[in-house]
Amino acid sequence: LGTVICFGLLISMVLTLFILPVLYTVLYKEKPNEKKKEKHIPYLKSVGSGATILLLLLGLSSVSLSAQKREMSLDECKKLAVQNNAKIKDANLELQASQETRKAAFTSYFPKVSASGNWVKFSDNLLKINIPSVNLPVYNGDLSTLASATQYAYFPGMSVSTLDKAIIGNVMIMQPVFTGGRIIYGNKLAKLGEEVSVSKLTLSKSEVLQKTEEQYWQIVSLREKMKTLHMLQMLLDSTYKQANDSWHAGLINRNDVMKVTLKKSDTKSNELQLTNGIKLATMALCQYIGIPYDSTVVFGEDIPLYKTPDQVYVDSKQAVTNREEYKLLGKSVKAEELQSKVKLGEYMPEVAVGVGGIYQDIAGSHNSFGMVMASVKIPISDWWEASHTMKARKHKEEIARIDSRNNTELLSLQIEQTWNQLTEAYKQIAIASESIVQAEENLKINRDNFNAGMINISDLLEAETMLQQAKNQLTDSQTNYKSKLVAYMQVTGRYER
Repeated sequence: LGTVICFGLLISMVLTLFILPVLYTVLYKEKPNEKKKEKHIPYLKSVGSGATILLLLLGLSSVSLSAQKREMSLDECKKLAVQNNAKIKDANLELQASQETRKAAFTSYFPKVSASGNWVKFSDNLLKINIPSVNLPVYNGDLSTLASATQYAYFPGMSVSTLDKAIIGNVMIMQPVFTGGRIIYGNKLAKLGEEVSVSKLTLSKSEVLQKTEEQYWQIVSLREKMKTLHMLQMLLDSTYKQANDSWHAGLINRNDVMKVTLKKSDTKSNELQLTNGIKLATMALCQYIGIPYDSTVVFGEDIPLYKTPDQVYVDSKQAVTNREEYKLLGKSVKAEELQSKVKLGEYMPEVAVGVGGIYQDIAGSHNSFGMVMASVKIPISDWWEASHTMKARKHKEEIARIDSRNNTELLSLQIEQTWNQLTEAYKQIAIASESIVQAEENLKINRDNFNAGMINISDLLEAETMLQQAKNQLTDSQTNYKSKLVAYMQVTGRYER
């Protein structure tokens, strides 16, 4: 698109600044032997070839300018919406988060490895011993003479001070054996959370695509109304010429000509409003599908053929099971049940086994040894609390079941309501089509009567306006049916499948 715009602007610039001035000079250059009276029509001899060249150049210029306009189809808008819409991006991130949560829960099956180390430096020695001087009896090998020894050895005494620092490290490996089912049900709950995120992503895509299509058909409706307005302007131009000629011929009053002029001014005002409406709707769609607004991008196409209501009908009770909302309701009940089982596990005994190793460096003495262990934790007083907590959990489970049944009925009712709106919108198309036929016939009769002088111009203007309104009504009915058809496919779980 950028390349097309660039070359289109360059071609237009070259035509404007160089080729057209040169061509003008060649065509309108005054020849010296021509008579004075031919000065104002010097192009007569060269008008054939010159006009041909000029038309070709202008045609090339118009082609280059029109090439700057790029139409974007509904399918392209849907693809961009899925890629760029913020709601879908959030849903994708939520899915990724739930996947990581499931992976984190799976690690609970494996042993927990921990290691710790401590280095301690005391401000003073912890062990201080003072031994006074003393005469020690000399042992001669006979214990009976030790008490009455006659020979002694002198010990001068000493002081011992140590344990000013220590290093202790350990490694522990603990494997849970029984946790009351919390690990198993916790993993099931995490997996259910991932499934919920998948359903929410699917639902978000469906809602975004539905809204994208609604905004797209809104632009189509406005563009069709612009075509109808241009048709009315052509009718008014013809009516104005006819009324002006009749006024000059003295057949009607000037006031009738002014009525046509006022009506033409009104159509210009409507054209301005439609232009702004198309621009704002285009900007809104660009923002929704995540692209910058570009005035060269044109949304909208002719309203295609569409399926009739009978071709898409499905029983509401059967269709409700296909909806993502119904699946989410079932998952919400299951989630409450799993949470109750996890909560129950908190009041169950816990059993774990493990191995470990310890290293010590105290007062220069290096020691290391291993160990095996088993632990059992049995909550006793917590069972009083558990009896009430589990009753509360049962109530929450029942609430989830009641909400699920109630919302399922509402979903079924929504399908029936959307079906009624769909059939009503389809019938409105037939009514609007018949109105156009009647409005066209009415306009023909009023124009003939006006030409015969049987009615005034106000009746003719009213007939032209009625034709415009009938065509706009058909456009609204067609685009409304497209929106209702998309809504029905969405509420029956079949949109974009």
